[in-house]
Amino acid sequence: MKVALFSLMMNLPNAVTGESWTAQQKFRNVIRQAVLAERLGFDAYGVGERHGAPFLSSSPPVVLTAIAAQTSRIRLLTTVTVLSVLDPVRVAEDYATLDHLSGGRLEMIIGKGNDPRHYPLFGITEEEQWESMAERYRLLKRLWTEENITWEGKYRPPLERVTTYPRPYQKSIPVWHGSASSTLSTELAAQFGEPIFSSNSFHPQAKYKALIDHYRERLAHYGHDPARAVVGAGSGSLYLGSTAEEAIRRFRPYYSAFSVTESSKHNKSPFTSLEDVIANGPALIGSPEQVIEKVLNYHEAFGHQVLSISVDGLTESEQEEQLQRFAEEVLPVLKREIPSTIWENDPVLSEEEQAASAIH
Repeated sequence: MKVALFSLMMNLPNAVTGESWTAQQKFRNVIRQAVLAERLGFDAYGVGERHGAPFLSSSPPVVLTAIAAQTSRIRLLTTVTVLSVLDPVRVAEDYATLDHLSGGRLEMIIGKGNDPRHYPLFGITEEEQWESMAERYRLLKRLWTEENITWEGKYRPPLERVTTYPRPYQKSIPVWHGSASSTLSTELAAQFGEPIFSSNSFHPQAKYKALIDHYRERLAHYGHDPARAVVGAGSGSLYLGSTAEEAIRRFRPYYSAFSVTESSKHNKSPFTSLEDVIANGPALIGSPEQVIEKVLNYHEAFGHQVLSISVDGLTESEQEEQLQRFAEEVLPVLKREIPSTIWENDPVLSEEEQAASAIH
């Protein structure tokens, strides 16, 4: 199994210490997180997109470019790019630039996001989100693979013989489809034969399994081999302790703080307590052995090859502690027990090539 560390760059007062970070401190924290993740052997680092407090992640390509400058191996993901509200021309240009500056380490996850505040900001209604995303994605794919494009649609002005620059560095920038609540996202992924990334954050396993099963069924419908489906999945929160009791005790203040945020209320989690989330949801809270057992259980249901974790909201020392423990006590077992066919090769440039490129 491959493992990615994700951040939505949520910036709230710490639930234990009461400490508040400035925006600058949070940006620096995220960069340090990514550098640490690379050093500890994680496979990817992802930055989500949100447009409103308490999140600072309105510009993932800018943040990922800063991370690219401080790393050399780790893949860089968007988690997610809210394509339903963005101009595909601008997206094509920004992310092709990031693709070059990262040496071909970019992989994009597209989706609608789970915060409805972005729709009025960018001039579409929530009811239009799926139609908008499908149209914009079809245009984005053409902009990355074709030149002199003439195009007309509903959600941006027409194009007449347009070629965007720079062209992507990779022959084809990998695109995943974020999947959380609707078969429309899995349908679009299946049409293109592209991988999905299940959010797997706020609901019981069965809800996400149904979407993943639908994806595999529709892959077959569109002539793709469902046995070759590539699936990633989130995991909610992470907190490791030497015992379950220690992990629950230390994480409880964070759970209480997160559960009353506006974004959490919007997601309408059916879980009634931290214990309920741990017993019946995806949260990885407990001893290393319990966390490994839960990941293996979810893998049996989902068949996913990539797992994402997050340490958002913890103190910086706790973030480092949790990532270190996960890397030492959980990650080796997951890599041994769960085979993965993706990311077996190095990114486009080797570390030596990237270093030489930076010098010249």
